[in-house]
Amino acid sequence: MSSPRVWGLMCPGSLEEVTRARHWTRDILSGHPCADDAELIVGELGANALVHTTSGGDTGSFHITLSLSPQAVTVSVTDAGGHPDQPQATQAAEDDTHGRGLSIVMTLACRLNITGNQHGRTVTAELHSPAEGATAC
Repeated sequence: MSSPRVWGLMCPGSLEEVTRARHWTRDILSGHPCADDAELIVGELGANALVHTTSGGDTGSFHITLSLSPQAVTVSVTDAGGHPDQPQATQAAEDDTHGRGLSIVMTLACRLNITGNQHGRTVTAELHSPAEGATAC
């Protein structure tokens, strides 16, 4: 593969769509060493878009872009905005059931970029493809 390949998926604003997006990611990256991490990132960022922005409203939606090159797998999730604050990692208490999503993404990704504002944001996570012969991202 000499140039990046790019896929996009538009998802209506319901939690069932996060599962569909995870399966979509898994299908595209079938057999790739970064497939598990990319699928988890799609799930976390998709859920965050639904819970923390107007993407989770009755007419909301979010968009996923997946890019694959020899050097990297890049996952971007764009939401509909609606919240004035930029996403940030939080320190969840040990017994909390929420609040770890962005921290998980930051741990898995080699690079994280957040662009946009309260009218819509894109969170992009980059995973480096392993060097030939390596087994993990």
